[in-house]
Amino acid sequence: MKKKIAFLFLLFASIAYSQFYGPKLFVQTPNHDFGDIVQGEKVQHNFVVTNTGGDKLVITNVRASCGCTAALPDKKELAPGESTNIKVEFNSAGRVGKQDKTVYVTSNDKENPEVQLKFTGNIVKKETANLKTSSGPSLELPKTQFNFGKVIEGKVVDHTFTFINNGDATLSIKEVKTSCGCTVALLSKKELAPGEEGTLKVELNTANRSGKMTRNITIISNDPKEPQKYLTIYAEILKEGSN
Repeated sequence: MKKKIAFLFLLFASIAYSQFYGPKLFVQTPNHDFGDIVQGEKVQHNFVVTNTGGDKLVITNVRASCGCTAALPDKKELAPGESTNIKVEFNSAGRVGKQDKTVYVTSNDKENPEVQLKFTGNIVKKETANLKTSSGPSLELPKTQFNFGKVIEGKVVDHTFTFINNGDATLSIKEVKTSCGCTVALLSKKELAPGEEGTLKVELNTANRSGKMTRNITIISNDPKEPQKYLTIYAEILKEGSN
């Protein structure tokens, strides 16, 4: 009888654990609009996904609704609190007009095993695009992630990301948001002319932290196609004297 009660207790505890502490896949922004795309162009976007649960998240499959779209996660396994990018590339060759595509992400999140990422766009022929006087500013980030590796608790570490205005109008950075007070982001300048480069220095204060950390930085600008872009930093915080 006692063994049966113990078994039932472990069973209910296991169910409770999976419900409240299991892996959970969360997408910061599951929809993206590319705006106008010149026919033949390949456009890319990074969807940021985060494991907001209490156990390891495993991305088992990423598939697109058509062969014109390629999608690949930077990492397939995420510890609790960790984030990664799912890079989506859309090839507009041979297409025209409004586009509405879906990327399906399958994981071991039992409550939500399949998440949909959606993007839209309007493909215009080159001659039509040439009639437009301006495409507006365009914020481009060569790198969107950085791993500090192992850091002794209490240290302040930093990394500088670069960005460029690849558009034909002035780019204005409206705001830079960090996911916690332990992270500070410092812009070199808030406005960039077409073709101009800028930097964003990110500082991470590891005081009173331990274990693996993931923090996100959101850049909000007047880029008409992608007004929000995301950076992710990682670190493993160790106590003094740890190996």
